[in-house]
Amino acid sequence: MFILLKKNNFLEKCKEEVRSDVMSYAIEVRDLTRKYGELVAVDHISFQVEEGELFGFLGPNGAGKTTTIKILTGIIKPTSGSAKIYGYDLLENPLKVKSIIGYTPEYPILYDTLTAREFLDFVAALHNVPRTHRAERVQEIIDLFGLTDEADQQLKSFSKGMKRKVTLAAAFIHRPKLVFLDEPTMGLDAKTARFIKDLLKEFVKLGKTVFMTTHVLEIAEKICEKVAIINRGKIIAIGTLNELRAKEKLYSLEDIFLKLTGSLEEKDLAKYL
Repeated sequence: MFILLKKNNFLEKCKEEVRSDVMSYAIEVRDLTRKYGELVAVDHISFQVEEGELFGFLGPNGAGKTTTIKILTGIIKPTSGSAKIYGYDLLENPLKVKSIIGYTPEYPILYDTLTAREFLDFVAALHNVPRTHRAERVQEIIDLFGLTDEADQQLKSFSKGMKRKVTLAAAFIHRPKLVFLDEPTMGLDAKTARFIKDLLKEFVKLGKTVFMTTHVLEIAEKICEKVAIINRGKIIAIGTLNELRAKEKLYSLEDIFLKLTGSLEEKDLAKYL
């Protein structure tokens, strides 16, 4: 998989000039809150993600992960608080923000009567990839994601894992500075999951930024440079893995996660067995 990444020049074309100014934040969130009636899904959270960082956003089901991503990608508005993407205020400059980010939702919706190539061309057009370069760009991303043999088949014939590959490819089609990935390896086989992990590591080496959620803590432990753990809408821990290990006196991310979020299910199960 790593050899495939090296042979494909799509990532190299994503590379930007080294910045000469002071390192800025790719994401800066302050006191962000989102309510649904009486339910507080995201509760006054604040954090920063630096440029070139692979950031893991972790939490139990219903903790507020997807709601946070939907706010940061401009799909929904916060009830209060602010967020900046590469210095652009999300509410004041939504189109600029959307032009520099890619996004793969946990449960994407595809146009089943389009082929993979047509869908990627459609997404590229939405992101204003010039028509003169679009076909080449689409072919590069098809080759990178190993979709060559299926590129001209309709998406309705694709398996869940293949559809996942297409939506991940779409997140990178316009060479964004930052990608938001909600459970990126869900439904993927081991080979493709390994490719995605290698891709993300190479992506951040180019100075790009990744913000991802995952329930597979082993993946976060292996590739994320920094993680935040959210529970019941509040961030309860943030830092590098070594920082969290030192603070919690535990080694594995799974143990740290269960300690901080409260492993009530395991305790209840033990009681009834």
